[in-house]
Amino acid sequence: MAVNTQFSIAVHVMAGLGYQDGRCVTSAELAQSVNTSPSFVRRVLAKLSSARLVHATTGAGGSCRLARDPAKISLLDIYKAVDAPKVFAIHRYREERACPVSCNIKCALEKVLGKTQKSMETSLGNISLAEVIRDVK
Repeated sequence: MAVNTQFSIAVHVMAGLGYQDGRCVTSAELAQSVNTSPSFVRRVLAKLSSARLVHATTGAGGSCRLARDPAKISLLDIYKAVDAPKVFAIHRYREERACPVSCNIKCALEKVLGKTQKSMETSLGNISLAEVIRDVK
């Protein structure tokens, strides 16, 4: 099963920026922390910038910094910014018409997974980036 790490990488990048207490940081510096390429980090930063979580300048001397205080950025803000996939997905297999479970499981799961997704998002909304940075320090 494929694992999506967009959200955790975005939080890593944001924590890296917040750790610097307002100092501008390059994508190369952040990439070194994440242990990935600067171009990948720039793609993440573009999403975070579009969501107004990061101020970024491009070009040879390009750098970035948080757009606001880490205490005012929730993990839900970051989750939404990178358009991370839902926590769980319902399989796409065809239903077996002779089986009542097969015919009704997707509808039943939609309710459960919808509640689970909402709960996870509520939880992320209650955790600030500042808390993550404190844990890192």
